[in-house]
Amino acid sequence: MSGPILLLSALAGLAVGAGLWLLLAVRYSRPSLSERLAEPAAPIHRPVRADAGGPLSRLGAVGAPLMAALGLPGARARRDLAVCERDAAGYLAEKATGLVLGLAAPPLLAAPLALVGLDLASLWGVAAWAVLAGVLWFAPDMALRDEAAKRREQMRHALAGFADLVVVSLAGGAGVNGALSDATAVGGGWAIGRIRDALRAAALRRLPAWSALRELGEQFDTPEFNELAASLQLAGADGARVRGSLAAKAKTLRTQFLSELDAEAQSATERMSLPVVLLFAGFLGMLGYPAMTHILTSL
Repeated sequence: MSGPILLLSALAGLAVGAGLWLLLAVRYSRPSLSERLAEPAAPIHRPVRADAGGPLSRLGAVGAPLMAALGLPGARARRDLAVCERDAAGYLAEKATGLVLGLAAPPLLAAPLALVGLDLASLWGVAAWAVLAGVLWFAPDMALRDEAAKRREQMRHALAGFADLVVVSLAGGAGVNGALSDATAVGGGWAIGRIRDALRAAALRRLPAWSALRELGEQFDTPEFNELAASLQLAGADGARVRGSLAAKAKTLRTQFLSELDAEAQSATERMSLPVVLLFAGFLGMLGYPAMTHILTSL
């Protein structure tokens, strides 16, 4: 076989092989219709708020992959990040920045302080260094936990008002789905917006409303959503039963909300008495100091 014929045969074989490979790649690069129908429903999209990219966050972003390799964030931090709708990279950057500052700031401050006669190399200095590093390491955790607790409380309060509005809509003759839509259309704020987006996404995916509420309860770690979803699921499409169960649930949430507000007000009242006690103790100290000094010096 001559050279040109051999070359043409090789090119023809490559073309046939490339064509078969393309056919197989197109066939198996995407799932078939039966595979798509067998897949479970995708979870509702959870928005993520981007953290502000300040200089300290950009400094800690270098150490974020190392923190992730160490298994951070933990399970509790991941739940709080999901509640706050924040990404893990920003949280890890904050922890890396706190660690760098806690380990590098005391040695950098020790040199100028040593020039003025303050020795930080003692045991007390090392202990203070360790305490500072620990505080800066756990500061992002405490801030994240506090923000997550506030967002959970706001979500519970929004759910209480949402349940009341649903009961009012049902009493006015609206259906279950219509009452849920009307309740989310009235309120404002990010919490009602999350409920509205979840119910809208569930309607577009032709899923029941209680599945969206249950997913919200799992995301925000709020069991009240699961209880409300269970009431809707058990009630089904019977308007009277839905209205009765939702009215009882709304009353329970409202009572719980008012009791929490009462407890918070009492706690604030008790905290207000502490400065008064300290001022009174200081006033007594100012009155008694001259007399005590006179007695001690006259002995």
